[in-house]
Amino acid sequence: MTIALGTTDTGGPTAAADALRGWQTEGAPMQLHPGDLGWYGRNGPRAAAEAVRTWSRAGRILAVGLLDGPGLVRLTTAPDARRDEELARRLADDLSRPAHGVLPTGRAAVEAPQDALVREVLGERGWGIDEPWTPLRRDLTGPVPAPDLAVEVAGPDRAHQVAAVHRSAFPGSRFTEARWHAMAAGALFTDARCLLGRDERGHPVATVTVWSAGPGRPGFLEPMGVHRDHRRRGHGRAITLAAAAALRELGASSALVCTPGSNTGGVAAYVSAGFERRPEIHDRYRAA
Repeated sequence: MTIALGTTDTGGPTAAADALRGWQTEGAPMQLHPGDLGWYGRNGPRAAAEAVRTWSRAGRILAVGLLDGPGLVRLTTAPDARRDEELARRLADDLSRPAHGVLPTGRAAVEAPQDALVREVLGERGWGIDEPWTPLRRDLTGPVPAPDLAVEVAGPDRAHQVAAVHRSAFPGSRFTEARWHAMAAGALFTDARCLLGRDERGHPVATVTVWSAGPGRPGFLEPMGVHRDHRRRGHGRAITLAAAAALRELGASSALVCTPGSNTGGVAAYVSAGFERRPEIHDRYRAA
């Protein structure tokens, strides 16, 4: 049967997010999570809808892609379709041809699970291996130690403080109070918690947003950051512990995060909070 490339609409929980929830299982390779779509919602409902692509056969979604920035698509497939050759070749065709409306001309990158056949097909077509990313995981079957930091669930009245910490933590970020409200208005935020950490003087010093995929499934941290004026004081570890605890309260089986391999400080904070490093992963890229 023909595989159809499609987009999503702007109303309510999308079929793409529902599919992604069902694909999150323990032991699966790092992959696109519903929380990725939820975090992208900061750009508003129309932009979030326009950034999603689906590939379906006989009415069933087999793959979901998020156009997460210029020239980058983050992609995953149904677990039983990872090695589906028809799907892999259709994905590679759509990813390689700008006229198909997925990736533009010039340099482009594709993030996909390491066991997905599409990675091999792209390699056959000349796509190279990009810089490494480090995925990490923390089991949540047991209790999580209390953080050495005052942490609160950030609501609308704290959006400006969350945004300020985020911009300080990520130079070049354009995250604003308005974007926080756009994210929080999205349907996927129902399964999320935004946390804000304060030091002993009450200053906002760290923030993280966690996303559940439902009880018994891995949850996701996206993003976590510490204000640049308050680093090297253990706040990254503390807010990460709070994030793990929040996901456990939401029923998550584990907490997942992925960061560039070059982010040694971030990796160290996660490890100190009980996360275990998993094998490095690499995007596929096409040179300009």
